[in-house]
Amino acid sequence: MSAGTAVALGILVVLWASAFPAIKLGLEGFSPGHLTLARHLVSSALFVPLLLVFRARALPHLADVPALLGLGVLGITVYHLALNVGQLQVSAGATSLIIATAPALTAVIAWFVARDALGRLGWLGTGLGLVGVALIVLGDSDRTLAPSLGPYALLVLLAAFATAWFAVLQRPLLRRYRPLEFTAYVTWAGTLPMLAFLPGFAGALASAGRLPLLATMHLGVFPSAIAYTLFALALSREPATVVTAWLYLIPGFALLFSWWWLGEVPGALTLAGGVVVVGGVVLVNVSKRRVSAALRAAAH
Repeated sequence: MSAGTAVALGILVVLWASAFPAIKLGLEGFSPGHLTLARHLVSSALFVPLLLVFRARALPHLADVPALLGLGVLGITVYHLALNVGQLQVSAGATSLIIATAPALTAVIAWFVARDALGRLGWLGTGLGLVGVALIVLGDSDRTLAPSLGPYALLVLLAAFATAWFAVLQRPLLRRYRPLEFTAYVTWAGTLPMLAFLPGFAGALASAGRLPLLATMHLGVFPSAIAYTLFALALSREPATVVTAWLYLIPGFALLFSWWWLGEVPGALTLAGGVVVVGGVVLVNVSKRRVSAALRAAAH
């Protein structure tokens, strides 16, 4: 991996980590639907001057529109709606730990889609990741005393599945489009279904309050427009399993942001679940490296 790609991924990790507590702040003034719409109206608008400044093409090829629409709905609409509704009950730190299963899920999906070998250790790591999620859910439920946490945690897990599929399926399009172009197109595509939340949106903006509005602006500019472009940039240079392996660094920063901005202190069971999740992801990536090394040795 080049130094530039590593720096891009490092920035991405910090920006995406900041999203989880920012969503909590945004939900203090918006409903999940209105927050999702407001965030992506900001990022959609920001891409217009960015495309002009970097002399990118304004519109995609007509033949690629269905794929871009599908990826936008999956990676933007489904991911963010599921995440925002889930965070109504799941703490920001626990949410980041559940989303940390995405690298392991990506490896499994890559195996199904491209027969990208996973290995026994990889399957073990995937199982450990799911066990870790269960511990996080139990720990967060005890801490918040929220009996309805289970369904909300499942929505966060759905978001992790959505972003894993998004990472795997976007790579073919990144051979034809620059990362900025691709990210703009899928953001616009994913924002279109969110227009269903326009009723009452103007009133929600007027009554949201200063802090939720600032959190929404932060989400639209940094974790959305900038971080998603960096994600596409990294995926255009490295395999999805390699790129998403960096995502297991996110929970550590997310827990710090959650403590700093929200005063959230995770319980022991939640932290234990996070350790199990990270351990599972590490096993998946060790397995991937071993399988790759074995395939290279066999080729020679």
